[in-house]
Amino acid sequence: MPSKDVEEQSTPAAEEGEEHAGEGEQRPPRKKGKHDKPKPWDHDGIDHWKVEPFTKDDNPSGLLEESSFATLFPKYREKYLREVWPAVTRALKELGVGCELNLVEGSMSVRTTRKTYDPFIIVKARDLIKLLARSVPAPQALKVLEDEVQCDVIKIGGVVRNKEKFVKRRQRLIGPNGATLKALELLTGCYIMVQGNTVSAMGDFKGLKQVRRIVEDCIRNVHPIYHIKTLMIKRELAKDPALKEENWQRFLPNFKKKNVQRKKPKKVREKRVYTPFPPPMPPSKEDLMLESGEYFLSNEQKAARAAAALETRQAARVEERQRQREAAFQAPAEGRAAGGAAAQQQQQQQQQQQGAEQQQGQETSASMAAALKKKLKGSAGQGGTGRGGGDDVALFLAPTASAAAAANGGKQDERKKTKKKRREGGGEGPEAGSEEQQLKRRQKRSKDGIEG
Repeated sequence: MPSKDVEEQSTPAAEEGEEHAGEGEQRPPRKKGKHDKPKPWDHDGIDHWKVEPFTKDDNPSGLLEESSFATLFPKYREKYLREVWPAVTRALKELGVGCELNLVEGSMSVRTTRKTYDPFIIVKARDLIKLLARSVPAPQALKVLEDEVQCDVIKIGGVVRNKEKFVKRRQRLIGPNGATLKALELLTGCYIMVQGNTVSAMGDFKGLKQVRRIVEDCIRNVHPIYHIKTLMIKRELAKDPALKEENWQRFLPNFKKKNVQRKKPKKVREKRVYTPFPPPMPPSKEDLMLESGEYFLSNEQKAARAAAALETRQAARVEERQRQREAAFQAPAEGRAAGGAAAQQQQQQQQQQQGAEQQQGQETSASMAAALKKKLKGSAGQGGTGRGGGDDVALFLAPTASAAAAANGGKQDERKKTKKKRREGGGEGPEAGSEEQQLKRRQKRSKDGIEG
């Protein structure tokens, strides 16, 4: 019985599902976009990206709350900001925005007033003082208050740690005489200012996006010239109406990064075989002294060894210097190669001539010495002393030593005479001796004259 009830209950539901299925098959297929009705206010001539100007009629009641922004500026911008601040104040006053320059704290601030009608103008004023703080000229920075002009301050200081690399890449962005920066400004339609650790840019959204990408890639070591080439190609492709709606990827250059190793490594380390044992300890200073035997030497022996080593080094240096001096007097290699046998023969003749002159001089000196000895012997036999003859021979044979001895002997005799005169009280010159001694000498002379 219960099964019959279930069958009876299930029969109407199945019939109902079949009916719905029949209805579904009879429905027409759903049409896509059937609710898209034509809009008379929307047509192809409308520019959806155009920013409509905001006037006082759009917000006659003004703002309910006050908003303000402040930013700091560096010390070197203080003088310039004081000069241009009246012009900035006038420009912001026309838009109903108040501003303040605080030279004590080194800050600039902007705020909304009761006359402010544009709610977004306070954001524009914030961008204005930010650009002024980043060394953008005031006439250029005031253009950011326009609806079509936006700004972007790109931070590049924390990308590279090495200061030299950062300065080089930042200069690469500027280019020689600012040529790279000027090309980027022409291609992107933006004003670009590189100052310190930031890059300030002003323009439309599309240009600012391109500038940010180029600047960040330049600091990451991608040269801006690659982006400049790509922008130039895109600019030319946009002029062709046939290629305006096509994909330009096949026309754009594909630059591949080449990692070229310019500097060779200084030292190439060889792979060592792994050993579980530590390397042997190097010998200490005491160990080296024990091996050489210096540890057991006394101080005198160490000093003698050091002096001997010093003398050896000095002798080696002297020999080297002597060899260098003699090298200056050697015949040049050109004469040897060109003259050959003639040069050798000439050198032999010079040596023979020098030998003959030396031999002749020796014979002359020997004959003169023999003749002088004979004369001295004859004078000695006549009553002269042999001492003087011996001295003359010695003087002739060794003139330098004999002359020095004679000079010393003459000086000794002069000294003896001088001492004797001083003892007697005499002297040379008018002031020699005292007055009493002079008086005695006069009396002695007078007596000698009387006796004579």
